[in-house]
Amino acid sequence: MKFFIDTADLAQIKEAQDLGVLDGVTTNPSLMAKVGISGEAAVTKHYIDICNIVTGDVSAEVIATDFDGMVREGEKLAALHKQIVVKIPMIKDGIKAIKYFSSKGIRTNCTLVFSAGQALLAAKAGATYVSPFIGRLDDISTDGLNLISEIRLIYDNYGFNTQILAASIRHQMHIIDCAKLGADVATCPLSAILALLKHPLTDNGLKQFLEDAKKFA
Repeated sequence: MKFFIDTADLAQIKEAQDLGVLDGVTTNPSLMAKVGISGEAAVTKHYIDICNIVTGDVSAEVIATDFDGMVREGEKLAALHKQIVVKIPMIKDGIKAIKYFSSKGIRTNCTLVFSAGQALLAAKAGATYVSPFIGRLDDISTDGLNLISEIRLIYDNYGFNTQILAASIRHQMHIIDCAKLGADVATCPLSAILALLKHPLTDNGLKQFLEDAKKFA
């Protein structure tokens, strides 16, 4: 399972990269705004800065919602760095854009996916990644993890190469559950990744080991 960090914060990205388990980054205009990045030039530079920290894929989202606009923006984003994956919304023109990019060898991440049917269309169009938002489904009392299971079954049935990138992950158990269900990637906050490190028995055991070691000092 790949770990992506969902942020535009360079310090958090570097911390996750230094941990040695980071495989990529997902970000969007909202996350850029959170760290004070706005304007085309600043956003462009920030994407390049992110690519210079990590060694894996970096999803960069288009703003346009029409086919021509998505193609124009997506081609500019893809040209920034070889690690860039163009993030496209799950809409009719988005599917057309994904098919276009697929034919040009440009990798894509189909975002804002909330149903198995949407994921099927994204895979048919040739998306590199599909991003089901499990946390947002949970928020409306729908089982987000069930969607991961449905997509996994469909993709395995037909041999689709599209990777399931579980998004809107809120905590470490989301990561564990997605791993059990066969998601290819989990994109999450740094806090969720770091939470996987923690267990009270580990803390207690280490404390006891250190106390015992003092006896032989």
